[in-house]
Amino acid sequence: MRTKMRIMGFKGATIKPLNEEAAAELGAELLGEAIIFFIGGGCMVLEYGRQTVNARRKEEELNETIVSLQTQVAELSLSTETLGAQLREVNRLLLSFPGPDKK
Repeated sequence: MRTKMRIMGFKGATIKPLNEEAAAELGAELLGEAIIFFIGGGCMVLEYGRQTVNARRKEEELNETIVSLQTQVAELSLSTETLGAQLREVNRLLLSFPGPDKK
């Protein structure tokens, strides 16, 4: 009861002792509120942990996708350069052949 009075802002007031039934009721109420508070806090901690794991997993998947796309871009760039070199070689060979004779 003193704790409850202090929480409500009453300080230094003399408090008469409670009878056994009122004390048991107050104790049960305090215990019930404490249990609900700890269960709610535990649920919040568990949910925060779950959300953190999900966010980390999504970030890792996104990073893997980015790395995969970068690898594909590099491969396509190399293929483009190779095809460009082959095209230049074909053009060079085509120009090296003699043209048709004009009469």
